[in-house]
Amino acid sequence: MSFLAFQYEVFGKVQGVFFRAKTAEEAQKLGVVGWVMNTPKGSVKGEAQGAKIKMASFKDFLQYRGSPGSRIDKCDITDERELDKLTFDSFEVRR
Repeated sequence: MSFLAFQYEVFGKVQGVFFRAKTAEEAQKLGVVGWVMNTPKGSVKGEAQGAKIKMASFKDFLQYRGSPGSRIDKCDITDERELDKLTFDSFEVRR
């Protein structure tokens, strides 16, 4: 099985609205691994890896759904690439 990986940064009202917790919850539900953290400039960024079909749903979450109370203005997906194996064991919220 081949996997997909990408880095992301989400802009808008994404801090103080449980965005990181919901992102981790969504990742665990989909079997996606990686991490998420707040940035000093008010965005949320991270890296995600998982099965291609699951990564499409995760990308949809980051770009359009988010957490209740969040407002997503923009989501940059960068460094999208295929992987032979996952390099993370789980999905973590970084402080």
